[in-house]
Amino acid sequence: MQKIISQPANIGTYEADDVFFLLKDLSDVKLEASTASRELSVQSGQHYSESLPIEYQPPEEYIELFWKSLEEYKQKVALCIGIVAEQIFQLKSDQTILVSLARAGTPVGILIKRYIKMRYNVSLPHYSISIIRERGIDENALQYIRMVHPYGAIQFIDGWTGKGAISIELTKACREYEEKYGIKLDDTLAVVADPGNCTPLFGTREDFLIPSACLNSTVSGLVSRTVLNDMYIEQDDFHGAKFYHNLIPNDVSNEYIDLITAEFSTIAAEARGALIQRNAEIIETDFIGMIEVRKIQAEFKIKSTHFIKPGVGETTRVLLRRVPWKILLRDPKSPYVKHIIMLAEEKGVEIVPYPDLNYLCCGIIKSVKDN
Repeated sequence: MQKIISQPANIGTYEADDVFFLLKDLSDVKLEASTASRELSVQSGQHYSESLPIEYQPPEEYIELFWKSLEEYKQKVALCIGIVAEQIFQLKSDQTILVSLARAGTPVGILIKRYIKMRYNVSLPHYSISIIRERGIDENALQYIRMVHPYGAIQFIDGWTGKGAISIELTKACREYEEKYGIKLDDTLAVVADPGNCTPLFGTREDFLIPSACLNSTVSGLVSRTVLNDMYIEQDDFHGAKFYHNLIPNDVSNEYIDLITAEFSTIAAEARGALIQRNAEIIETDFIGMIEVRKIQAEFKIKSTHFIKPGVGETTRVLLRRVPWKILLRDPKSPYVKHIIMLAEEKGVEIVPYPDLNYLCCGIIKSVKDN
């Protein structure tokens, strides 16, 4: 095994008991650009991981909607966490090493860790590491985990699936890691919601609102999305991220975690029952999301499938940190898309009724390069 030089970064507002970030602290580096100029750079060939969008801070009424949604769906989120946590513990027991994919996976990993602690009185190690589409997973972070836990069974965790791009990237990364180091990793991704049918480890396959998807860093420990830029990341470094100290007054990360955790005792029996039922089922992974994305691509004459982001979580991301073109909605009356309609109206984005959608909604990124 190669020598490990990097160490966990002391970043973010989560407690060390909840998660270790295997990331390089780039807080002092200027990486942000306006959403429009960054979108143009990305569409002109710069990889999205080389820069960061300016953290969008939504208006007060949107924050109020976040809290209302959290109150309405906290028990549903807790149940989905419980179901997937039960599956993980059944498969890997106390040998499990929870490895969240930063950043959407981080609060989910913390909640899974807390559920298992509550249910089985086992405190599992939990790390948050970077995986980047087209560039793979942070191998230095994996080497660190293997050095500290040589006999542990890694379980990768994310928030949700869209069309399955990260699931595919993870499988590819695990295959390359095995070829390079001779170590086989389980590439099964555990998520709260799997509307794309990309994994057998999920809480639900319903496309619903996970409240942590509503906000950016202020519900993810004030840690940015991850960065892989050769100007700042050297060969032995972990991938990078920023700690947004200036947003500490707006941070709700730990409050979110505590509110969901408080529901675990209520849903534990139901989660265990769901596990028994899941064990009796045949779970297919047919990546239905990509089929739908290609249909939308042809219908709207979109250059790349990268511009099409299906599902509530991915559509929210498009509105929060990309330049959106259109939002497709299956059911505008669904309570899970209230925040999407609010953001779209605020930004002047066209909402297109699309009743044939398998997902609740789909965000389409604008081609700014052509304009």
